[in-house]
Amino acid sequence: MATAVSVLEVVEALELASDQMSSFVNTSTGEVRTVTHEDLQLAEEEDDPGAPDWQRQAVEDARAVIDSDEWVELPSKFDIHEWEIMDRFALSLSDDEAMSELRGSLRGRGAFRHFKATLRRLDLEDAWFAYKRRTLEAMAKSWISEHDMRPDESPHTLA
Repeated sequence: MATAVSVLEVVEALELASDQMSSFVNTSTGEVRTVTHEDLQLAEEEDDPGAPDWQRQAVEDARAVIDSDEWVELPSKFDIHEWEIMDRFALSLSDDEAMSELRGSLRGRGAFRHFKATLRRLDLEDAWFAYKRRTLEAMAKSWISEHDMRPDESPHTLA
């Protein structure tokens, strides 16, 4: 039977995607683990006996990821293409004026900031967050299935 992976945990990891960290899924256990790139670099070096306990644990977790073929990296922030998700959201609106304003906010410098300010002004924040969540859920389910695992949609309480 295919390994079950929490869609909720994958979505949360996708939301955390940044230049400073990456998330992985263990194909045997379904565990989702996010590690900083700094910890991944430290995991390739000698142990620092003077490092605090929390850092040693984080490096140990990162080392477990790089030392095993069972960990598969989730899509990075560059794979997620948040700008495209924002543009598709704007295109999904039935209000042509709101659609035009949101699409216009995505042009030029500070597009993400302008988009969020326009969402607030148009009172569309809740609709945006629901749309983004549905998009990330679909992305998570697809990614999990593509890696021969089973999407688990039950609500998990994260530890």
